[in-house]
Amino acid sequence: MKKGRVTIKDIARELKIAPSTVSRALNDHPAIKKETKDAVKALAEALDYQPNLLALNLLQKKSNTIGVIVPEITGHFFSAIITGIQDVIVDSEYNIMICLSNESYEEELTIVKRLSKIQIDGVLVAPSSETKDFDHFRRLQKSGIPVVVFDRDCPGLEADKVLVDDYFGAFQAVEYLIGTGCKNIAHLGGPLNLSTTEQRLQGYLDALEKNKVPINSDYIVHIPGFAHKDAVKATKKLLDLQICPDAIFAYNDKIAISAIHIAKKMGLKIPEDVSVLGFDDEPHSSFMTPPLSTVWQPVYSMGMLSARILLSHLKNKNNVLEFRKEVFKPELVIRASSR
Repeated sequence: MKKGRVTIKDIARELKIAPSTVSRALNDHPAIKKETKDAVKALAEALDYQPNLLALNLLQKKSNTIGVIVPEITGHFFSAIITGIQDVIVDSEYNIMICLSNESYEEELTIVKRLSKIQIDGVLVAPSSETKDFDHFRRLQKSGIPVVVFDRDCPGLEADKVLVDDYFGAFQAVEYLIGTGCKNIAHLGGPLNLSTTEQRLQGYLDALEKNKVPINSDYIVHIPGFAHKDAVKATKKLLDLQICPDAIFAYNDKIAISAIHIAKKMGLKIPEDVSVLGFDDEPHSSFMTPPLSTVWQPVYSMGMLSARILLSHLKNKNNVLEFRKEVFKPELVIRASSR
């Protein structure tokens, strides 16, 4: 027997039967005798024969693979979502292919083109922070590939969506800060074109307005990215104002932790001088000094539900299913970084 991958032809040669007979025997075809089936299956097991799924997929015009496109996986947020997706997909006939856009629209576009070429069966996507046009997702849909959007919305795109009520989370956070006596509340916002940035900003503004707290545009600073360095300049700008903020509501925990670090370096005490509140409830946030107050999101559940919705489309390809929009409610988690 030759070295390398064992094929149906190799089994046929050993048993001196036709390759088509081997194929039918492996698939329990009723026209093949039991003795032949037993012999074929025994030899296949002995030789560790594995079917060529790529060839089968080409014949069936499907890949049995689901593409998952996320901006990054270094943090807890997207890795937890992927875990939720995997825990649902593992019991199905599908595999998942994880693709990173690195917060780049161009990379996201390239990924979508490649996925469509390998006959991907469905796509789960959290759009990059640069993505403003969604035609590449529409092209997937037109070619019969279902798309489920999660975490970050794609306004105007008709698709299944699994989101978190960012507005509600931000509103609750800022109203809590007001309730503790904070009067000069700043907001460190995310990249401007993200739906999550817009919703959290609006929640911040409406909470101030509802509680008759004056809105000061100097207290609103948006940062271009999510790394520590992106938050440093913005935080210093806020804390150098003539009237220093007595609270900071940050777009996410990474930015909030950076704000605490900079505030401490500038000689300010947390929360005595400045309360800081984040968004996401990353696992390490509770181990900060002081532990970070934040807004918890059900990220694992978001991943699970996204996968279930996509599987429902794949199992009902002949039936027209209405697009679903599911929105989870976040919860406020109060720790020692706020009054």
